[in-house]
Amino acid sequence: MYRAPDPAQLYLEDFKLQFGGKLRADNRWVVLSKQMPWERIEEIYARNFSPNSGAEAINSRIAFGAIYAKEHEEWTDRETVQNTLENPYFQYFLGFKEFQEKPPFDASMMVYFRKRFSPEAINEINELIFLSIAREADERNGSKSSDSDSNDPPVGGSGGNDIAQAPSNPQNKGKLIIDATCAPADIRYPTDLSLLNEARENTEEIIDIMCSSGKKQGRRQAYNRKKARGEYLSIIKQKRPKPGKIRAAIAKQLEYLWKNIEKIGDLMLGGGYDILKEKHLRRILTVCELYRQQLYMWQNRTHKCDNRIVSLRQPHVRPIVRGKAGKKYEFGQKLAVSVVGGYTFVEKQSFESFNEGIHLIESIERYKQRFGFYTKAVLADQIYRNRSNRNYCKQHGIRLSGPKLGQRKMDDEADDLQTYKDLCERNIVESRIGISKRRFGLDLIMCYLPETALTEAALQVLCTNLSLWLKFLFDFLKMLFQFLKMFFYDFSWPVFSI
Repeated sequence: MYRAPDPAQLYLEDFKLQFGGKLRADNRWVVLSKQMPWERIEEIYARNFSPNSGAEAINSRIAFGAIYAKEHEEWTDRETVQNTLENPYFQYFLGFKEFQEKPPFDASMMVYFRKRFSPEAINEINELIFLSIAREADERNGSKSSDSDSNDPPVGGSGGNDIAQAPSNPQNKGKLIIDATCAPADIRYPTDLSLLNEARENTEEIIDIMCSSGKKQGRRQAYNRKKARGEYLSIIKQKRPKPGKIRAAIAKQLEYLWKNIEKIGDLMLGGGYDILKEKHLRRILTVCELYRQQLYMWQNRTHKCDNRIVSLRQPHVRPIVRGKAGKKYEFGQKLAVSVVGGYTFVEKQSFESFNEGIHLIESIERYKQRFGFYTKAVLADQIYRNRSNRNYCKQHGIRLSGPKLGQRKMDDEADDLQTYKDLCERNIVESRIGISKRRFGLDLIMCYLPETALTEAALQVLCTNLSLWLKFLFDFLKMLFQFLKMFFYDFSWPVFSI
């Protein structure tokens, strides 16, 4: 059951501190609390519960605020709960009425908080925050439109519904900068031999659990476990083992693994099924699929197969071919991101490798849905410049960056200069991806469930946007304070003689 809290924002003066005093209005958590679309977050969160049955759930502000702060500060789940007890500003951000010394939730609840906010919901919240910031900027500037050459798309209308409606005579405005990246998962670098050895050890543990029920089923193992382990270690301890030796070791591990799978099947038929937990059953299915894939690759002397498993704990992770220096492959989820006016949006994310070039039209249509008009230019690399994308952009009056098709002519210096400018301007998307990876952990996703891993990546992009917005806001206030200080204290007033 879910009960909606009081939607009214608590005033700083009403927040009760343990030792007296009051909170400062320029603290980052106080500023962020005013920028979050809490009403929409409430609607998204309430979908996960029944309105009448079940125990009362933790409110949406605590749930979303906790997972946001965890990614923004790069805390662990336990550190998030600990910081909740130590920081009154963070408690204000979570919607508390007064400072509390009792933890509001257990660290294990962080997993359920991430499950209740899907990546689509996080991306929707990201868009709402951007539109709110854009409207505030328009109000400060005293106009509802911006220069057509600017990267920032003008935000018109008095409310959020007006933004999604296309004007009667739409004109292309703004620039869409798009690129793709990979968010690696927290797994070790996979090899066929190490995966088979891990699968053999996992099946041995499952056999021990099933045999511990007291029903004698003959010998537990059809081979010597120490011998199987020693054969694996004799290969991986070599600095550069020959391919023939690796192939022979893989064949041995495949043989041991098949014997374990047969033994597990016999134990299940003998009544050992009930003692296994759900995680054991999922691991058995994963091991069977891994055996099928490895046997296929060994028989056909290849290292490629469809939906290849590279981690037993995270079987949804796939190898992503990147071709970067020092990283030919990365193992995790692939993200297609776009930057508009310095703000980053997630266009598509998936654990399956996809060609980002075929999703450009979807990104442009999504841009029109957000702002009510098509973009003036798309700055992208070569993979997006296929013929269908070029025809689509030409049809809608959109300039797609890059050289024209066909043989280069002598009078193309202006196009070369424009291509160079677009290339320089496209660096901002690389900057945003780099900040998300270095500062907020997009270079290593620690969640191992597929739904929570996707949510964590979307949250890290949201944290990147809000951190840059906070930096700009505080820099602006600092510059304004220095200007006022210089004007009132350091300004030499002229002296007039009569």
